[in-house]
Amino acid sequence: MAVAQRSRTSSWSAVLKPLLGQGALIALLLLVAFAAFRYEGFLSAYNVSSFFRYNSMFMLIAIGMTFVIVTGGIDLSVGSVAAMSSVIAALASPYGLLAGLLAGALAGALVGLINGLVITRLRVEPFVATLGAFLGARGIAQLASRQNAVSVDQNGTFTKLGQGDFLGLPIPVVLTLVMLATGMVLLRYTRFGRYALSIGDNEDAARLMGFNVDSVKLGVYVFSGLLAGLAGVILASQFGAGQPVEGVGWELTAIAGVVVGGTLLTGGRGSLGNSMVGVILLGLIFNVLNFENGKGIISIDVFWQNVIRGVFLLVVVVMQSSRLARDNH
Repeated sequence: MAVAQRSRTSSWSAVLKPLLGQGALIALLLLVAFAAFRYEGFLSAYNVSSFFRYNSMFMLIAIGMTFVIVTGGIDLSVGSVAAMSSVIAALASPYGLLAGLLAGALAGALVGLINGLVITRLRVEPFVATLGAFLGARGIAQLASRQNAVSVDQNGTFTKLGQGDFLGLPIPVVLTLVMLATGMVLLRYTRFGRYALSIGDNEDAARLMGFNVDSVKLGVYVFSGLLAGLAGVILASQFGAGQPVEGVGWELTAIAGVVVGGTLLTGGRGSLGNSMVGVILLGLIFNVLNFENGKGIISIDVFWQNVIRGVFLLVVVVMQSSRLARDNH
């Protein structure tokens, strides 16, 4: 009898464990169902398109952040890099869409390269190194723009990158899907991705196994910077101007989305698909709050968004820490 009961319990655990591991996805589906029932126009083509067009910037940054966190690192510079890249892309936009795109993306990759070199060559902790880049990139953005928004060239094709559609999808979403597919291939099917996961799991063991740890880390931070740069290009193209004061708290949004998706802050485990679910869930919370504000029942100031992000991240980190403690026991 006891054996049969243990068998049933084990069977239920086998069924429930995968479901519990998809908590973010379940929460997302429940939130969508609630909002679709409560708010007229929530599932309209305009709202869905606008939501993904805007949140594609955070999704791009979260792709790079997933790689960074998987190795056990952190990148606090991504918000400032996006702001800096938006200014550089705007300044280059008179030379065409490709010039603006490459200028912004490469500027981000350059900051990522500096981050990687400081971390791997000078042995500075990622938190400190990327905090320095956070301040430096923000300063460059303000100097290059003279602390004003920099208008993009309205006569060329640059604005189509952020405002146009391709095959019925917003172009920023198409770009995000391409980078997401690239990231998934890198993480799952290449030596680079396997090494990144191994480094996060146990860096010393990875070195003993002969992995080129420094090269992988360098590549991870360059990739993160590149994607933050692309987010900055979309920012400039979508809003018609480089935004030197934008990007505040974007690193928190990316980290929160990645952690909500189940990537361990300690490294060694992560999923880009789940990171996207986490970012969408967090973005959807703010979308729902905007609809609720429109009903006039409550009114939540835009400045509360960072408070909500912070609390959201804190709760998830505490839950993740408790789960790790239980697993270790």
